[in-house]
Amino acid sequence: MDKKNNNSINQIKKNKVLMLEYAEKLINQGALIIDPERIDIRGELICGKNVVIDINVIFEGKVVLKDNVSIGANCILIDSTVDENSSIRPFSLIEGAVIGKNSFVGPFGRIRHGSVLDDFVQIGNFVEVKNSTIMKNVNAHHLSFIGDAHIESGVTIGAGTITCNHDGLKNNQTFIGKGAYIGSGSNLIAPIKIGNNATIAAGSTLNNDAPEDKLTIARSRQTTVDEWQNPKKKFDDTKEKG
Repeated sequence: MDKKNNNSINQIKKNKVLMLEYAEKLINQGALIIDPERIDIRGELICGKNVVIDINVIFEGKVVLKDNVSIGANCILIDSTVDENSSIRPFSLIEGAVIGKNSFVGPFGRIRHGSVLDDFVQIGNFVEVKNSTIMKNVNAHHLSFIGDAHIESGVTIGAGTITCNHDGLKNNQTFIGKGAYIGSGSNLIAPIKIGNNATIAAGSTLNNDAPEDKLTIARSRQTTVDEWQNPKKKFDDTKEKG
C-alpha cells in the first residue's frame, strides 16, 4: 500500500472517531441518534431538546435543529434551521432554508436556497421549493414546483402544480393570496397574481392574474369526435404473442 492510500485510510479512521465523539456530545445534550456510527457532520450542528436523527443523515455548514425536531433517514441538511416540533421526512434535501414550527417536508422533498416556510406548512413527496416565502397553514402534498413565489396563509397547492418562474432571461414572481385553492396540474406563468380565496380549476394554464373570490378556468374545452376512425391493426387471436 502506498503512502497516499495509507494517509487516506488514517484520515477516514480519524474522521469516524471525531463523528462518534460529536454524536456522543449531542446524545449527552438530549438528542436521540439512532446509530451514532451512521451520521456525518461536516460543519456545526446545534440541537435542542428531544431531537431525533435517523441513520445516514448528512449535515453541512451550520444547521440548527430546535426542540422536538425529527430528521428521517438519508436526509441532507445544509446551512438551514428547522424550528420546534417539525419533521424532515426521509430522503429530503434542505439547503439554505428556514423551516417553521409544526411543519413537515418530505419524504423526497427539496427546499432550496432562500426559502422560508412559516409554521404549520406541509410540503410533501417530490415537491421542490426554491427562493420562496410560504406563510402559515399552506399545504403542497405532491409533485409540484414552487419557485420565486410568495404564498399567503391557508393556500392549498394541488398535485402537479408548477410556478413557471423563468422566461428564458430572468426569474419572475408568483403571488398567491390567502385561502386560494390551486387545482391539480395547474401552470402559473409568472409574473402573476392569484387573488385571495381564488380557485384555479385543475389543468389550467394561467398567464394573467386571477381575481379574488372567483373560479378561474384556463383550459381548452373537451371535444369528442363521433366520426373519428381508430386505425387499429387487425388482431389475430390464433397467433401466440412473443
